[in-house]
Amino acid sequence: MLSPERLALPDYEYLAQRHVLTYMEDAVCQLLENKEDISQYGVARFFTEYFNSVCQGTHILFREFSFIQATPHNRASFLRAFWKCFRTVGKNGDLLTMREYHCLLQLLCPDFPLELTQKAARIVLMDDAMDCLMSFSDFLFAFQIQFYYSEFLESVAAIYQDLLAGKNPNTVIVPTSSSGQHRQRPPLGEASVLEGVEASLFSQGLENLCDRPKYSCPPPALVKEVLSNVQRLTFYGFLVALSKHHGINQALGALPDKGDLMHDPAMDEELERLLAQVPGLVNSAPANPEAGCLPFRTPPRVGSPWRPLHHARKVDAESDGSTEETDESET
Repeated sequence: MLSPERLALPDYEYLAQRHVLTYMEDAVCQLLENKEDISQYGVARFFTEYFNSVCQGTHILFREFSFIQATPHNRASFLRAFWKCFRTVGKNGDLLTMREYHCLLQLLCPDFPLELTQKAARIVLMDDAMDCLMSFSDFLFAFQIQFYYSEFLESVAAIYQDLLAGKNPNTVIVPTSSSGQHRQRPPLGEASVLEGVEASLFSQGLENLCDRPKYSCPPPALVKEVLSNVQRLTFYGFLVALSKHHGINQALGALPDKGDLMHDPAMDEELERLLAQVPGLVNSAPANPEAGCLPFRTPPRVGSPWRPLHHARKVDAESDGSTEETDESET
């Protein structure tokens, strides 16, 4: 049975909306590149397996960055894959730097750009140094906003900078390589209470932006909700609010709610099944009797082939109160 959305759209519009041509072109390219191997089991089987992988979201694994960002479905699939592959980082309480999270991203996409990881880290760290530690959930939800809505945020940043300069927020914005998030924020003045821009003017500037079909935007109603709660805000304050908004996360649909981020029963069951097949890894008697009371820990993480991860960092119960670490409970 066809969905109401499918019935309401002409065929060509529906195919364009679902980026079917993008996947057909990619499938044909892969077919031509691997025609000798594919000829052994048939073209029909190849296309069946290809589009099954697209539906399951596994088609983006180990692909080039230009492909994983090509469609909204690809971006959502990459976010989901990153969460599923590395959620153990969050379950173990590990805190990693921006560079280390970038290494994890490169395990799934070897040419993933460092600049995008830096922008996501900036949402979490704000004015802190870029080598500070971040929890998995803090980085993941900030990365989701930065990666999925990257073009939208470039235009938002340009609008914000123009408002700081006193320009009309309804002026058409064309982001350039020197605009948007690439611009440095002006230094704070003595009247720090006036930092940022008026939320009402900022909202006016974003009204038309959310209606443009050329790239993905958060739901306009939810953007207005975020802006209606404050009188003034900074650009990164706006991004933090987006990354923590429950409704925006649900609308995007790639990640579970923060409370369920570390829970995936199906994945846990499969992992336990695989671990049980490794001789001597589980159910082995500890050499120290007191060690039997310790919780089971997963094996050490495998370092990135592009850049080895530093030693694992754990949340210290006797912390000296330093603000250089972001903890899961802070959000």
